Amino acid sequence: MRTATRRFALWQADLDAGVCAVPEECVEILRRSEIVPVVLEHRGRGVTPTRQVFRASLRQDVEWQFGDIGWPPDLRPGVLVTVSWQAARDEVVVRTAALDEPVTVDGVPYFHEYDPKVVTREYAPDKSNRAQVLSAMRRQGRIFPDGSTVLVESALAALCGLGRGARGQFLLANAVDQLIREGYLTRVPGSADATGYPSYPAVDGQKTAEMLFYAPLVEPADDPDAAGADRREHLVNGFVRKLPPGAQPSEKQVTLAPAPLTPGYTYVQKHHRNG
Repeated sequence: MRTATRRFALWQADLDAGVCAVPEECVEILRRSEIVPVVLEHRGRGVTPTRQVFRASLRQDVEWQFGDIGWPPDLRPGVLVTVSWQAARDEVVVRTAALDEPVTVDGVPYFHEYDPKVVTREYAPDKSNRAQVLSAMRRQGRIFPDGSTVLVESALAALCGLGRGARGQFLLANAVDQLIREGYLTRVPGSADATGYPSYPAVDGQKTAEMLFYAPLVEPADDPDAAGADRREHLVNGFVRKLPPGAQPSEKQVTLAPAPLTPGYTYVQKHHRNG
């Protein structure tokens, strides 16, 4: 019996357009049908089991997709869905997988398993200088499987749109300092090849370069309802955070920490955070 099972990450465009990727193995058979029943098995907010059936259409937009899917509002960009098909059955089943405990990623609540790389890339910045810099780091930096990125710091000015000259440098420096205080960015030594492609840790034989390292802030969602609320400027209590490989906390952070720091961790002091 012919079967196909694939796992895909949802992008914001998929959620907006109500589409879902199709396993290649089933396209030849399903494209003969005008309507394909797609069953979505999902736990609302990771708790309440739901089952919805959509009369989906098969369409091609670079790749084949199911259209006319009504994604639940608690799904975020990067959430993983498993698409299963059996030739002997008329329907396709799409499943999400609930996390054991919900988390927030940079303040955005996630109730289901997700792809950290997609979450990082799908950042929608506001108009603030801080958000423009964070967007450049998340969208343009070299990305790692855990969703962290690294970028040569000197390349940042051309990517974040804060202007040129002394004013642009001033705005950029302030935004970077703010993101470092908030625990989003860390300065680390790295290297770049002849094309400027960054490496961290540094690679022997490449030109050394000062890097900025972004790591998503993943925290337990103690109050999932509050996590989804509008959190413009708010006070964040001090917390311990893991550093990128090889990085060390500054003497100031070691002094500020309320308890001895475990190797590889730093302390982010109490601060106001936007968003």
